[in-house]
Amino acid sequence: MDQILNNILSPFLSIGFSDVFQIFVLYVVFYYLLILLKETRTMQMLKGLSLLLGVTLLATLLQWHTINYFLRNIWPIWIIAFIILFQPELRQILVDIGNRRIQFKTLFKTEDAVYEEIVRTVKQMLRKHTGCLIVLEGNVGLKEVIETGSRINADINSALLMTIFTPKTPLHDGAVIINQGRIVAAGCILPLTQKTDLDIELGTRHRAALGITEETDAVAIVVSEDLRNVSLSVNGKITPVEPDNLKEMLTLYASKRY
Repeated sequence: MDQILNNILSPFLSIGFSDVFQIFVLYVVFYYLLILLKETRTMQMLKGLSLLLGVTLLATLLQWHTINYFLRNIWPIWIIAFIILFQPELRQILVDIGNRRIQFKTLFKTEDAVYEEIVRTVKQMLRKHTGCLIVLEGNVGLKEVIETGSRINADINSALLMTIFTPKTPLHDGAVIINQGRIVAAGCILPLTQKTDLDIELGTRHRAALGITEETDAVAIVVSEDLRNVSLSVNGKITPVEPDNLKEMLTLYASKRY
């Protein structure tokens, strides 16, 4: 028994600093690769390839020779189809990798810091009687929505958000999209909800917040200059929320998502 435990544990006991560093580098590379893939149709194809790989391994373990033979012969076709069908997305990913700098500051930025900047912005908006619409991207990518606005790609901070939503500026009417602690885009156009039983006081921003949260797992924050209140939209439902409770609510929904 001791010999078996030694055989199992010996590879882990020999791990040194160099091994830990290499694991960390691989983690960072795969993390940013998944972020890039998440915003494209390529992710759906990768899910299909992963399923095919899983079935192939299962057929090999269970010695299903006919299925295994079929799957092994179909792999080259899948790979060629993947390259041909998703060539534009793959090219764009390579371009993004070349242009995007790894932001270690963002990598280690806590959700608390992000939420604090949002709450600070919301409170200032209320004091200045200015409206805004902020969308926190979830697991469902918002690439199509992002393309309707202007790319920002900046660390989130209250001053920048206030500038974006300054009345009569080009981007103030649209939505800001936030992902991984960064402002991805501004002036984005969101799909409007098709509900007809809404309160007459709810304006276009509220309907847009409902629309995006009906179609995705995003969270939308609305500050109304007319009602002078803050609303939070999640899963196609919108409710007023006190600014002092906003951070707590965002943290709660983030914990449920993950």
